[in-house]
Amino acid sequence: MKNLAFIIITILPAIFFGQTKPAKIVMVVSSYGKESGKVRPGFDMEEFSQAYLIFKTNGLMIDVASPKGGKAEAGPFNKDKPYNKTVSKDAVATRLLLQTKPTSTLVAENYDAIYVVGGKGPMYDLVVDPSLQDFVLEMDKKNAIISTICHGTIALANIKKGDKYLVENKSLTGFCNEEEAMFGKTASEFPFLLEDRLMLRGAKYKKGEAMLPYMIRDSNYITGQNPYSTTLVAEEIIRALGKTPVYRIKYKDERSMELVSRAVLGDTVRAREKLKKNAENYDLELIAVYGYYQAMYAKDDLEKIKKAVAIIELVTPYYFDENLYIPLAEYYIKLGEKLKATDILTIVLSKNPGAQKAIILLTKLKE
Repeated sequence: MKNLAFIIITILPAIFFGQTKPAKIVMVVSSYGKESGKVRPGFDMEEFSQAYLIFKTNGLMIDVASPKGGKAEAGPFNKDKPYNKTVSKDAVATRLLLQTKPTSTLVAENYDAIYVVGGKGPMYDLVVDPSLQDFVLEMDKKNAIISTICHGTIALANIKKGDKYLVENKSLTGFCNEEEAMFGKTASEFPFLLEDRLMLRGAKYKKGEAMLPYMIRDSNYITGQNPYSTTLVAEEIIRALGKTPVYRIKYKDERSMELVSRAVLGDTVRAREKLKKNAENYDLELIAVYGYYQAMYAKDDLEKIKKAVAIIELVTPYYFDENLYIPLAEYYIKLGEKLKATDILTIVLSKNPGAQKAIILLTKLKE
């Protein structure tokens, strides 16, 4: 009776409805991390979590591998992000990260796709892992999906196909030099930068705006520029495997960076309308911090400062942080908009009458 039940449940549907076994993907993470990134940088948990949940929801079979195998450690990450919370409670995901397969054991015929997770760690170990390089070559031979996110793209940089580099003439992206300068806290320790190395190897490196979603698909290669490109890459992998991604509600940070992208392209009116309608659906701090970093990196370029300030202004009706408002006042002063600077500083002092920097700036404005 048990055998009959097995045939009815598993074999007959495959015969009559053409069902096949689900596609299988291996997620590759760095083994370099130590003590949660305090000693050595590891893989990026956000880039793992968001992709893992999309793969799982869309029915993919998932393995996780690393150069050394065994436990893989992520760098510092926000444990309160919904996707990280969900993955931390997922017993299968936890086991996969504690018992990663050594890349030396991977066999290409067992997989339909590979997804290389970023983080700083790959710059130290995935870039020189010979087993991973051999595996990617075998995956390339069978035209399987080869995908990477952020710093994970560096895993492709040193692979040779005959006497040429595998990435030569391929359109690829990954964490760009501008992003390293703005947000790469450990970039100065790298022996090289990802963008430079890919271009040196002959890749057609492309990039979008710094820290905004950007993904490229070139034949069987799918690459994302930064952490905010993770869901774009993961869902494109699902499409490349012949499926339509299951509908899901986007995360706050996804919606926020999409809104910033719209504003950067000049559509601040629509962005304001969306926030006015549902500000609670967005990560207001993330939007403000994005604008702050853009303004800080602009230095004395007034046009860039103006664009960055426009991003911060999107959330000022709904969000207050003294540490962001005071720099905003300073940027207004640089732009010659003293009235706006005065208004911002007045708001700061109404909430914190003892804010010395605000008092000093306001005094100078009144002189």
